Amino acid sequence: METEEWPFDQAPNVAAITSTQVMNEGMPILLVTHYEDDHSWGFQSGHTVTTKEAMLVGIKEIVKFDPTVFEIAYLEPGYSATREKVGGAWIRSKDEWDKDE
Repeated sequence: METEEWPFDQAPNVAAITSTQVMNEGMPILLVTHYEDDHSWGFQSGHTVTTKEAMLVGIKEIVKFDPTVFEIAYLEPGYSATREKVGGAWIRSKDEWDKDE
C-alpha cells in the first residue's frame, strides 16, 4: 500500500501493541485502542494479556493479519472500538481513563 493511501495517523512501520494471542495463535482482533497520550495503537483480542504475551509489531503487520481494521483507521486518539466478531460492526467509545472526560 502506498503511504499516500495509508489512513492511520501513524506510518505503516510504527510499532503497535498486540499480543501473541493475536499474532501467533490467530485470535481475532476485537478491541482497538488509539491512545491519547502518544497516539499509539493497540490491537487486541479482548482477552487478558500478560506481560509475556504482549508484543510490538508494525501497524502494517496488523493490517496484513486483519485488513478489516482499516474500518477504524480514523478512530480518534482517546477512543477505543470493539466488535463481537471479525466483520461485525465496530462500536466506538471514549476511553474511561481519559483525563479530559
